[in-house]
Amino acid sequence: MASLPLPLVPPIVADADEATASATEEERQPLVESENPPDIPTTDRPAIEEMGYKDSYEKPEEREGDAAAQVAAIASVGVFVAAVWIMALSSPSSFGLFTWHPLCQSLSLALFTYGVLTLQSTSRPKTKTAGLVRHQLAMIALGIPVAVIGTSIVVYNKSRHNKEHFTTWHGTFGITVMCLSILQVLLGGGSVWFDGRAFGGNPRAKLVWKYHRLSGYIIYPLYLFTAYLGGAWSHWAQERSVLVVRLFAFNIAPAVLLLAILSRVRLSKMKFF
Repeated sequence: MASLPLPLVPPIVADADEATASATEEERQPLVESENPPDIPTTDRPAIEEMGYKDSYEKPEEREGDAAAQVAAIASVGVFVAAVWIMALSSPSSFGLFTWHPLCQSLSLALFTYGVLTLQSTSRPKTKTAGLVRHQLAMIALGIPVAVIGTSIVVYNKSRHNKEHFTTWHGTFGITVMCLSILQVLLGGGSVWFDGRAFGGNPRAKLVWKYHRLSGYIIYPLYLFTAYLGGAWSHWAQERSVLVVRLFAFNIAPAVLLLAILSRVRLSKMKFF
């Protein structure tokens, strides 16, 4: 199960100067900005706050329903992970190399979910910066390596038993999403690391970030679908669980998780037109 996206390559702009000239003021701004508002010295903040500036600038980041959706997402991914780990560890006598595959992939799904949730509602410079750090730790430092390990285990296990690879939809979707995820990391990292220098800096790098965000919301459902295929239909899962467990853990929980994540999407952060 490689979860966890598709225009992965930003549109080619013929002339960098022309792209910069036609960019909106918003696109010229860096992805991670200074906490102080532009053109307002820190020494002048008290006067500005007296005029109501503080209330307008520090408005709540979460919309109505965001907190409930976050609870639903955490609960549903928790049900999924708990079911997988209980199934994997409940029979020590049958614990083998392959068992590490569902353990790793379910853990990576939890990390990816946290990485998405922690960045969705951020809108102020300080919280954007902190959210981006948490996002990269969850996705790049932990999630992707764990998913790669889990994928490598099942590939190696099949090879040593001389079994064919990618003979199921679960395996086919898994390897496809794993490859897309690696490309997704390169796309997202290149758009923010070193001020987006890999893509020519702003505003072009910020445009690439928009495509990175959009493709992420495509890859994530594919991860969930891969998890559904593995949990609900694989022989491994069917041998270790009853139907009602698979129904709640691998059918209902992923559906609730997807709806919760999508309900928190900020379309305003992906302005393509």
